[in-house]
Amino acid sequence: MSTDSPGRNGPVSAARRRDVIDALRRGAVPESGLDLLATGLDRFQSALDAELDAVASGASVFKAVRGEYGSGKTFFARWLGERAKRRGFAVAEIQVSETETPLHKLETVYRRLTERLTTPGFPPSALRPVVDAWFYALEEDALAAGASEEDLPAKVERLMTDRLTEVSRHAPSFATALRGYRAALESGDEATASAVMAWLGGQPHVAAAARRSAGVRGDLDHFGALGFLQGLLTVLRDSGHAGLFVVLDEVETLQRVRSDARDKALNALRQLIDEVHSGRFPGLYLLITGTPAFYDGRQGVQRLAPLAQRLATDFTTDPRFDNPRAVQLRLPGFTLDSLIGLGLTIRDLYASGASSAERVKEITDDVYVADLAKAVGGALGGKVGVAPRLFLKKLVGDVLDRVDQFEDFDPRKHYALTVNASELTEVERNSAAVDSADDVELDLP
Repeated sequence: MSTDSPGRNGPVSAARRRDVIDALRRGAVPESGLDLLATGLDRFQSALDAELDAVASGASVFKAVRGEYGSGKTFFARWLGERAKRRGFAVAEIQVSETETPLHKLETVYRRLTERLTTPGFPPSALRPVVDAWFYALEEDALAAGASEEDLPAKVERLMTDRLTEVSRHAPSFATALRGYRAALESGDEATASAVMAWLGGQPHVAAAARRSAGVRGDLDHFGALGFLQGLLTVLRDSGHAGLFVVLDEVETLQRVRSDARDKALNALRQLIDEVHSGRFPGLYLLITGTPAFYDGRQGVQRLAPLAQRLATDFTTDPRFDNPRAVQLRLPGFTLDSLIGLGLTIRDLYASGASSAERVKEITDDVYVADLAKAVGGALGGKVGVAPRLFLKKLVGDVLDRVDQFEDFDPRKHYALTVNASELTEVERNSAAVDSADDVELDLP
């Protein structure tokens, strides 16, 4: 996170500033504009940029990020996703959960991927614009090769067949559905085209008539999802995108599911890693995030020895010497000093768009921001590492907004920090509840 001025790279647009401030006011990680807040990640930047460049050249990369709750894993993933998007990548962030997106059902993971697919030019879901751009690119290539208007459809069909040859070996229905989608468009049947596109995105329960029209059957299954991912990567590459950056966030939730589902999910993760390393998915950067307990504990990665071997990374040295090229990256988490520095950055970013920037900085001076950071950390049992979300929410919503709107508001006189259980996450509630040695949870064998 940053301790520098938000304007260090030039003026910040009102829209970018608003997006960041609005998210912090809600207690959420901003979806964009993270470069305004990100420093301290410089030691990772060179290695990660080199990996993105390699993926853009046809390689594939798997990366695991580890950090305690509050250490900034989601921030890190979105920050790297922004860097990928600036390089022309499509991006998808997927929250792993037992009910909505169980990792052992790759067909569901693929469906969430297409639902949340975004590109530099299109918000989620960008699947249909990507496919349309691909067909347009095929037409342009056919015309450039000398095709006339009369034989253009046949030329496009041949180009499509050639470029999906490898995909068709594993998922022939993907190419078949693309042809069905194009045929529906050319005949003006928008309902069928939309239904076929939904099927291509892994949606279940697509109308049988639309599937028959496209020449496909049934719903996508676990193994077909990997073939469809290959097809999507081909379409992205041929439509001008550098690759696909996918985040599987909060994989530590696997520790809380039934043992049979957990074992299947861990094996699915092992399978994904092997497929990435085998070169099956050129143009894919796959990132997962999790807590140290997930990577090191008996209910997580260590439960499956082959997976533990693939993710093994030495973290016995000083964190300063962590290898950013390793399969795992360690996020160190917040200290009081870095939390205060982040607060000052947000204060300055807020002031840059306030009606009176000098007044905001004067009323919420550096000493006050530091005092608020210490108070929030104290309210959470002194665990600064889990304090950033709540601290920034209080700073923006309870303090800076009031200073900006009410000329006579002075947080030293008119504001007392209050923390209600209803506004805390489970981890924050557990931290706030630790008032004595009797309340401390011990990790006993």
